[in-house]
Amino acid sequence: MPAVTRLLRLGAVAVAAGSLWLCSMPSAFADKTNPGAGSIGEPGPAADTSASGEREGDTLKSGVGGVIVFDRSKNGTGKSAGTVTSSTSWTPPACYYAPKHTAKELDAQMRQVWESSAPSHEWALKTQNYFVNGQPYKDFNKDKEGEGYWWDSYVTEGREADPASQECDELPFWVDEGDAPPPNRPQAITAETLAQLAYAEIRVPSTEVDLAPEGATKVNLPTWAWLDSAEFKPVSVTASVPMLGLSATTTAEPVSLKITPGTDDALTYPASGQCEIRNGRIGAPYAKGKADETPPCGVKYLRSSGEGSYQLQATVTWKISWTSTTGAGGDLPDGEFGAGQDVVVQEIQAVNR
Repeated sequence: MPAVTRLLRLGAVAVAAGSLWLCSMPSAFADKTNPGAGSIGEPGPAADTSASGEREGDTLKSGVGGVIVFDRSKNGTGKSAGTVTSSTSWTPPACYYAPKHTAKELDAQMRQVWESSAPSHEWALKTQNYFVNGQPYKDFNKDKEGEGYWWDSYVTEGREADPASQECDELPFWVDEGDAPPPNRPQAITAETLAQLAYAEIRVPSTEVDLAPEGATKVNLPTWAWLDSAEFKPVSVTASVPMLGLSATTTAEPVSLKITPGTDDALTYPASGQCEIRNGRIGAPYAKGKADETPPCGVKYLRSSGEGSYQLQATVTWKISWTSTTGAGGDLPDGEFGAGQDVVVQEIQAVNR
């Protein structure tokens, strides 16, 4: 990464005991709060909106994840809840541009850098021309104080080591309030970007399925599999940039369950092992009198597991969609979340008379 960008992204300079080091942006940009979360089917705590993401005097205050505020009150919770993984190679963005500084704020920070011995003369001259001398900005746009923001790069939480996080390496740029960011900054935050970042915050309930018969199942007898419909409902996360009046809600809705028996010596119902959701339910609970029926979702083991067990894998596919305050919306790649469980399979014991 060029020295210019590297220094700007690291931010303010601190000098102590004759030593110079670069530290991250001031704490005003990272006012951490505890994310809210709610149980499926139960009222959750208030949305995570304590991080204002707004302007306070000459400072931009932002919260969890930078300038973005997440409302996780309709997300899945519990020890067994987990993160959906894209069914394709797609991932949410590792970095993005969004409002980060007021004019006075960036002025103060850059002058602190220039007055230190850290930057080279060439670097200092280039950035002074860029921010002060009209190439293209004059005096940090302080004549527009209160009429816009300096946009700068953010790295998505948890993606700091991802090489893709280094792609947002442009100098900060000014955007007038109410205007769209320049088209030559494709990583500038949009409603769809927010939806993609909310995707990474989605948590879905466990995929451990109910099986019948309970305990050990038998060779050549169908084992019924189903998921509790009371817990198996859509979840959503909303991501917002309050200072832009922009938000997007990403929703995950269960659509199917994939059963992988854990051995080749088994048959699945249906044959594909893909159990579709019907009437808000995946599979059907076993009931007395259904022993001779074919389960809508299940497995039949053809060989005993001996003294051990088979590891049945149950993976739910979630359809991911989004809506936004701009009216834009659409689909994102399906997400998957799976879990394994032990299944003991025994031979049927015949009784000779």
